Amino acid sequence: MEVLLFLVAITAIFGVVVMPALRRRKERQELEAAARRTAGGPAQGPGPGPGPGPAFGGRGGDDEPYHDTGLVPVDQLDLRLPGPDPELVTTLEEVRRTQNWRPAGHLLAMTDDNELRWQRVQSLAGAAAMELAHWRASGQPTEDAPAPGDGRLSLSKEAPRHDAGWLRRWRQEEPADVGGAQVYAQFLVWQAMSDTGSADHRIVLEEARTVAGEAARLAPDDPIPYITELFIARGLSYRRPDFEALWAKVTQRDRQHMGAHLAALPYFAEKWHGSRQDAEGFARSAAGAAPAGSLLPALPLFAVYEHLPEVQLSSGMYQGAVIGDAIEAAQYAVNNVRPGHPVEAHVRHLLLCFLVRAERYAEAAEQVRAVDGYVGAIPWVDGQHPAQEYAAYRALAITRQ
Repeated sequence: MEVLLFLVAITAIFGVVVMPALRRRKERQELEAAARRTAGGPAQGPGPGPGPGPAFGGRGGDDEPYHDTGLVPVDQLDLRLPGPDPELVTTLEEVRRTQNWRPAGHLLAMTDDNELRWQRVQSLAGAAAMELAHWRASGQPTEDAPAPGDGRLSLSKEAPRHDAGWLRRWRQEEPADVGGAQVYAQFLVWQAMSDTGSADHRIVLEEARTVAGEAARLAPDDPIPYITELFIARGLSYRRPDFEALWAKVTQRDRQHMGAHLAALPYFAEKWHGSRQDAEGFARSAAGAAPAGSLLPALPLFAVYEHLPEVQLSSGMYQGAVIGDAIEAAQYAVNNVRPGHPVEAHVRHLLLCFLVRAERYAEAAEQVRAVDGYVGAIPWVDGQHPAQEYAAYRALAITRQ
């Protein structure tokens, strides 16, 4: 009997611990090999099958170059945006080249759509944060820029220095410009969230809250400053009544704002200030009340993502009913939303991740066609190497479709 119990225990351990570990290792090797295939290099280790096929105009083959597949090379993937926005890309390049903030100010002044404005504020702030981080990482002097983590920027008057000083000058030269206040508040949020263990973390978030408050006073009907405060509320651990009061301010200004819902959802998640039930309830409620043409039916997929287990014990988890229903709802949302919705790309990136994991490669390839070239969205930005991780999933979608 003891021998029998021992064998049962060994079998259970093998099934629950060893096999999932082997599957995760194999999946990681396949992702890495797939990424090398689309990069034009030879695959090493177990691979996902043949190289990129004709879906993107390519000829196939393991060392097929990017220009033949229609895929954007990994080193050219744009981390600043989730999807195409030619006007914003042009503005970002001009601002970085000249370190003049005025093109960004003009673009925001001409942006009336709340969803598009939110996305552009996010991207401008993220671009400034990345520019400053790259400058510091290069070892270049930042003279009047203080130690990393406090969010302040250089004000040097010398030849253009790519240290994002344009954003600080925007605030200094036009303190009453609502666009500058909105971008700077979000920039401070990104600075704080990039190092949550920093001693200055809460100080930077408090400054962000002050600047967001200034932006709200400059444009009382604009939901953007309150959406930025949703991030701050998570980091500063707002009490539930205070968070709900803040959320009411957002919905009073734009009840169906998808970006606002994406910013609010993590607060209700288990790893922040709620539970899986809280997050799923928030997502289902928003999705159920969504009008025709809204992206909100996709919100339950984001709630699922917030609560994915660290260890996957079931190889069929992504093919189960819960995730399957969330995928279907998200697909319904992107298939019925108005063309060019600025937050649509966020949904498609997450769909790409889930569809690949569910081994629904042809459907995943459809998402690649819609968003390729851009990786500024979850799940990629939650990893250490967003472009490489996106490229690996992209490769599996294309090679296995």
